[in-house]
Amino acid sequence: MAADRDLSLRHTLATLAYRAAKALRDAPVEFSEFRANEGSRSAGEILAHLCDLFDWALSLARGKQIWRDSPPAHWNEDTKRFFAALEAFDNYLASEEPLHTPAEKLFQGAVADALSHVGQIALLRRLAGAAVRPENYGVARIEIGRTGEDQNAPRKEFG
Repeated sequence: MAADRDLSLRHTLATLAYRAAKALRDAPVEFSEFRANEGSRSAGEILAHLCDLFDWALSLARGKQIWRDSPPAHWNEDTKRFFAALEAFDNYLASEEPLHTPAEKLFQGAVADALSHVGQIALLRRLAGAAVRPENYGVARIEIGRTGEDQNAPRKEFG
């Protein structure tokens, strides 16, 4: 079980944190309201949903499922909330506390959903004219346990 937590789930969370930090940082002030088209989620709504996903994942891991659907706050506030929720979830996984939901269920639910949503935010940044620089993520310095906003500098960006 510990190997699954470290190699799979915790490394995935560190990868998500690295990619999310890149997509979330330095967004234009008005970006939170940007949406691809009428009826789609705004970037701010997607970020608020990411926050909710990791609050939910932690509640599942603890065995007390709680879901809330939060409205977006200020972009910087929700960015901090996202990383705090991601760190809290990772800290729980790093602990000796039992998982009350199997690791594969946590991955296929909240974590996989979050990977998609970080990609959506990166795409919305491009559509909004504030593209995130592409990078060779295969050589990025991603560290298990590093799930906060402060990430390593890119090693090989393009363009």
